[in-house]
Amino acid sequence: MELEGNVKNYEWGKLGESSEVARLVKANNENFNILNNTPYSELWMGDHGSGPSVVKSSGQVLGEVYKQRLPYLFKVLSVRKALSIQVHPNKEEATRLHKERPDLYKDPNHKPELAIALTPFMALCGFRPYSEIHRFCEEIPPLKELLGGDAVVNGLSNGSVDDLKKCYQTLMTANSATVSSIIDTILKDYDNVLLKYSLQDIFITINSDFPGDVGVLSLFFLNLLYLQPGESIYLGANEIHAYLSGDCIECMACSDNVIRAGLTPKFKDVKQLLASLNYTGSPASSKLFQPKELDENSKLFAPPIPDFAVVQISLSPSSPSASEYTLKLPQSPGILLVLSGSRTLRLKGHSDLVLKRGSIVFIPPENMNNIELLNLDKKNTDFNAYLATGNSFN
Repeated sequence: MELEGNVKNYEWGKLGESSEVARLVKANNENFNILNNTPYSELWMGDHGSGPSVVKSSGQVLGEVYKQRLPYLFKVLSVRKALSIQVHPNKEEATRLHKERPDLYKDPNHKPELAIALTPFMALCGFRPYSEIHRFCEEIPPLKELLGGDAVVNGLSNGSVDDLKKCYQTLMTANSATVSSIIDTILKDYDNVLLKYSLQDIFITINSDFPGDVGVLSLFFLNLLYLQPGESIYLGANEIHAYLSGDCIECMACSDNVIRAGLTPKFKDVKQLLASLNYTGSPASSKLFQPKELDENSKLFAPPIPDFAVVQISLSPSSPSASEYTLKLPQSPGILLVLSGSRTLRLKGHSDLVLKRGSIVFIPPENMNNIELLNLDKKNTDFNAYLATGNSFN
């Protein structure tokens, strides 16, 4: 059955027609009116209570038609300015936080997530190798002084987890006036360091959007990743991260729990973030998540958790499967999103459905083992789609 997703208008989203979220929604619903100065940040596809999808033909929410809860939440994000420095709790923490503060933590579930770039995409993800953080401290003395000087910072060169904890906790709890002053000093006196490590533009941009925010200095602690379309990152529980710019597909466990501590006007739970963090340092390249080829037309992104997996489908007119392509997957509920092109979807026991850009389709578990995509009109165009499902692949 065809669905309409739920649109979120968070302030950090791309505006108007520049948002892929807005363009996809418009493609799926010609009556949708895109407003030029409105942010269209997220498109939710699933049955989460904070933004359930609805069935196009009836207007019913998905959960009323498919009675079993989906284990995942499927999204498209269009990022204009940085999201918060954040982590997502593990299941044990999520249960406790939801019980203690249900106003902040909306459900008791964990929230591992996968992001796949649709356009050039920039993100902070995980701690840098300790040696890199130490190098920044040596080359920017005001930063080292803030963190406690040689007595603390030198431990980073020896890979001391305790010293990284001390440094980052000192940073995140520092006086806001002190942080703002150090940022100004770096811009004035250490722009050569920013240039040397290709950080000047993003440092200036984030500080412009969040003046004097402690999250600006997190650039010296966290890996900065530049993803090209099709590249992905997987974020397990308590992995610190922040999306900075671009458009992406995102899939996660069915949760909306976020522990924030910087680059946000929302509530900052700094104490909880510092307690939850995974302080492991690793190079930026290690954060890229590699898909597996299912066949020449499909790639599988299957993280090491049972909640979700994502299949990328790419059909070109020159492919041997251009006219008829069949995908056979484990029986788990699926949601298909079409990004470009047109095909006819054929599922046993259902009427044929013409797919086009923006189409969102729920596929019942019993149909996942025989998904037919047919080019009945013999259109000479590429077809690109993503399919979210439960993870029975590992």
